[in-house]
Amino acid sequence: MRSQVVAVLAAVALLTSACAGTGAKAGSGSGTGGGEVGGASLGWDECGDGFECAKLPVPLDHAKPDGEKIELSVIRLPASGDRIGSILLNPGGPGASGVQYARGARTAVSKAIRDRFDVVGFDPRGVGGSSPVRCLSSSELDTYVGLDSSPDSPGEVTMLEEGSRRFAAGCQARSGRLLPYVGTADAARDMDLLRAAVGDSRLTYLGKSYGTQLGATYADLFPGRVRALVLDGAVDPSLSPLEVNTAQARGFEVALDAFLGDCLAATDCPFRGSVGSARAEIAALLRRADAAPLTNGTGDGRTVTEAWTTLGLITPLYDRHAWPILRQALGRALKGDGTTLLRLADLLIDREADGEYTNQTESNLAVNCVDAPYPRDSAAYATAARESAKDAPLFGAYVMWSSLPCAYWPVKGGPRPKIDAPGAPPIMVVGTERDPATPYQWSEALASQLSSGVLVGFDGDGHTAYLTGSTCVDRLVDDYLIDLAVPKDGTRCPKIS
Repeated sequence: MRSQVVAVLAAVALLTSACAGTGAKAGSGSGTGGGEVGGASLGWDECGDGFECAKLPVPLDHAKPDGEKIELSVIRLPASGDRIGSILLNPGGPGASGVQYARGARTAVSKAIRDRFDVVGFDPRGVGGSSPVRCLSSSELDTYVGLDSSPDSPGEVTMLEEGSRRFAAGCQARSGRLLPYVGTADAARDMDLLRAAVGDSRLTYLGKSYGTQLGATYADLFPGRVRALVLDGAVDPSLSPLEVNTAQARGFEVALDAFLGDCLAATDCPFRGSVGSARAEIAALLRRADAAPLTNGTGDGRTVTEAWTTLGLITPLYDRHAWPILRQALGRALKGDGTTLLRLADLLIDREADGEYTNQTESNLAVNCVDAPYPRDSAAYATAARESAKDAPLFGAYVMWSSLPCAYWPVKGGPRPKIDAPGAPPIMVVGTERDPATPYQWSEALASQLSSGVLVGFDGDGHTAYLTGSTCVDRLVDDYLIDLAVPKDGTRCPKIS
């Protein structure tokens, strides 16, 4: 999942003003693996606004713990009350910065959590400040992102193939040493070293979106070192990569329908009639952008192609608080102005105002491509895109083709391991029923696959549930993390009135 919900939440106000290696599992004891290897400790330095920052050395290859090291960027906000320990955070992606997420700790977790825990964020290996994977220049990324990712001619397929090959080759040229070692299992082993370095005998963790996959992998590798894990907006680890794409495309369609139903009741909605007729207008908009790009008022020279338009449409679906912005953006786009959709797209892919990118797009593909066995020829993506478009006509092809660089990736992805975490204490899985990026069925699936999974459902919209407005979800999460009060499996939190 390429989402970083925090970026959307933080930017809504700005936009409004601007536009108004897997290995064997560890045993259940502390043993000699994980956090005890090397005995690394952290030297914290003040880094502003009450935060402290540090670097944690970890092995590049966990099979060679005494070999080459890389450093992880780590940040913490010390507990303000009666401290229990630390809570580690991961916002998802893969590729999202945990350091930047933790910088927003005062809105990312409740005051009750901040009172009792040091809030610790980290950039996973290959991400942000932790030996980042780099593949392309910012101008090259602009070109890549703008490629037609729902090609409807042989020439467009060829252009997409060539762009995907360039992406993979650029990663090999600039980051080839790192690429075999940026998978989720490697990051989970890093997390165990971090757990030990902050002085916790067992892990307390909040992971959202892809962060649920990281947390579940940790529990599977180190079940006896789990204290409490909240996995919010879960990924289903049993699915193949193309099955993930298919389900996610359907999730965006469901979220779009929810947005349109809400939009049609608003006075500033650019559509009239039914959800079906509004969808038809959006489909026509995408076709127009494919034939002739929308205008771009930013002055940065980009053309607002179908791909940029689709990204801009997807971004606000992650958070219902951004739906008013989407109404404005679509109203302008229907008149030919793609500027607001372009700005929204920039949020999702972490393109800065100066045109520079964080490495989120690059690290996202680097992790995904090594985590699972993607098809190695474009014909498989073409077939899957056609099939996905039957159930997800607006997003199916786009989402499917977005994984094409993995067909040319210099490191082959290994098989997905079975994740069940036998012997772990209860693990809380939270799912939102109309989540666009991680469909609710994925939370159901992960909770059932984990030997101690406990499912909490939320009748809501948007990506992830904790601190998005449901006092029911927030109370259950906080009580579990602080007091280890495990909710009843299958608990359902009602829709926000």
